[in-house]
Amino acid sequence: MTVSAYIGLGSNLAEPAAQLARAVSELAGLPGTTLVAQSPFYASRPVGPQDQPDFVNGAVHLHTSLSPHELLDGLQAIEQAHGRERLQHWGPRTLDLDLLLFGETTIADLRLKVPHAELPNRDFVLQPLLDLSPGLTLPDGRSVAELRRLCPDNNLRKLPPVARPLG
Repeated sequence: MTVSAYIGLGSNLAEPAAQLARAVSELAGLPGTTLVAQSPFYASRPVGPQDQPDFVNGAVHLHTSLSPHELLDGLQAIEQAHGRERLQHWGPRTLDLDLLLFGETTIADLRLKVPHAELPNRDFVLQPLLDLSPGLTLPDGRSVAELRRLCPDNNLRKLPPVARPLG
């Protein structure tokens, strides 16, 4: 059985748009996983410490037979392959992959919270989700479109398309 999962992508170090494009290809290569769609990439101011470069963000829609925790393990392995270091909360990073939604499942354990806790407060997450699925709702019934309408502005700017690497 496959489940629809939505993954948020972010980077503000080492050619962020290229980092995200490579990550999209790697996400498509996870076992039991198919890439359904990729959103455009957006630039925005950092959340948290402002003494860092702007972020590039996007999202992907996957169909996966992995469990939520298996998918999380795959996301973290891809982050590590991109040199992700967790040195500062909301600090700069080469790659950040967040499991935003996993079907209609709600998860709250020590490793994983789905839907992602900050999803309603992040225009750079909500807008890519809307690009992928305009009628998307959270498991609690809230509309992503309505959350986006109510979300504070973080100077979101759509970027030109970036080609995904082959392979």
